Amino acid sequence: MFKIRNIGAILLVFFSISLVNAQIKIGDVLPNITLQDTKNNAVKLNSFKGKTVLVDFWASWCGPCRLANRKLVKMHDKYKAKNFEIVGISIDTDKSKWIKAIEKDKIQYVQLIDPKGFDAKSAVTFGVEALPATFLFDATGKLIAINPTESQIITQINKK
Repeated sequence: MFKIRNIGAILLVFFSISLVNAQIKIGDVLPNITLQDTKNNAVKLNSFKGKTVLVDFWASWCGPCRLANRKLVKMHDKYKAKNFEIVGISIDTDKSKWIKAIEKDKIQYVQLIDPKGFDAKSAVTFGVEALPATFLFDATGKLIAINPTESQIITQINKK
């Protein structure tokens, strides 16, 4: 009985370490994840390397996300000519609600969906536990900030 408990404890520790290692950390690169856009095209997340990229996890049912969308739409419009891209990743389970939210919020930047809620592979990879959640990558594709402030994003955009 003692040995079984020890094995269980060891497995629990191993599983916990595996989960921690699966989550993206500062210094990691844009993950190789492929998701569908609004037109059902496959889009590779790491294809945005070469630009300053803000990955924004959100959902149509998330009030704070919808408020953040207003700011992100303005930011994208202002800085898209400066090699800046926002990639929205929705964890909506209802694609029609996601599409309606994009239209209502007038989002013009890239939108992708991973429709399994918080269990979605992308959400697990990024360690998303609450929405909205944002991740800022520099032009080399390296993660430089998690949930950055607007000034951190603008500073990165303006770096030459």
